[in-house]
Amino acid sequence: MIIEVLKSKLHRVKVTQAELNYVGSITIDEDLIDAANIIPNEKVQIVNNNNGARFETYVIKGERGSGTICLNGATARLAQVGDIVIIMSYAYMEMEEAKQYEPILIFPDGNNKLIR
Repeated sequence: MIIEVLKSKLHRVKVTQAELNYVGSITIDEDLIDAANIIPNEKVQIVNNNNGARFETYVIKGERGSGTICLNGATARLAQVGDIVIIMSYAYMEMEEAKQYEPILIFPDGNNKLIR
């Protein structure tokens, strides 16, 4: 049996931009996507802690070290600059592999920078 499990999570990052007039997606600082083992174009789920919205989109690589978390296109209607969001990616695994898998959990600081 194959199940879907949490692969990685960027916990409590701050939205820095919302660009309605864009094709769509979420732009994330390259440092953050590398740390979370997320790749450009990967599907992610986003949860907005401020308003409870939950939505899915795909990732675009943002400038490394910028702290960018930018909601693009229609997703820009689901959060405001300054909102706190959780970004999660998932993977399909065989049940036995999933039982052993430990997701990557990233807890950046208040400016979306990696804590080293």
